[in-house]
Amino acid sequence: MAREKAKKEPGPRVSFDAFKEFDGKRYTGMKIGRGHHWRYDEGDWTETKVTPDKWEIRFNVNKRRRGKAPEGSGAPVGTEYHWYILADQTARKIDANTYWTEMVGLKYKLAHKRAGKDTWSASEAAQKRHLVAVLKEMIARLEAAEPAGVAAAAPASGAAAAGTRANGVPVRRPRARAAPRTATRASKRTKSPRTPRLAA
Repeated sequence: MAREKAKKEPGPRVSFDAFKEFDGKRYTGMKIGRGHHWRYDEGDWTETKVTPDKWEIRFNVNKRRRGKAPEGSGAPVGTEYHWYILADQTARKIDANTYWTEMVGLKYKLAHKRAGKDTWSASEAAQKRHLVAVLKEMIARLEAAEPAGVAAAAPASGAAAAGTRANGVPVRRPRARAAPRTATRASKRTKSPRTPRLAA
């Protein structure tokens, strides 16, 4: 009698690479709804003032996972990502040389580069088109949002209850803190092709 083949249990790598579906489109990687918790090393944030209200910024740092990733899970070592971040940052001066700061926002993947590959998953022109679409969508949501004060008076429900305003912009949630925090927290953008600067 032929010997039955043992069923292969799907491991972390199979789960990560498996096709999933969202809004009628297939994707791979982490499942929608799951998340990460990172801790950032002492990073290097530089900024240059270019107009009275605009600064150019650059942030370089290693981020480390809180806890340990399951063996074989996630993207292979050497994978690169190109993110575009839309964020709301607040800062409070604590002393002459220290600010407590918090950043809340969204990050969009424009492209990725597989380990061992020299090319990105999308050309610079395609990344630019994607970014333009993202910004147009955000502008439309902001213009369609209710006037300030109206949304605040309404009871929290739906997207707002989940931590997102009706226009898609994350809601900052006040948290009690024992002591001011001095470390700047921000999302990391890996080395990637330069995204065209937008006119002020």
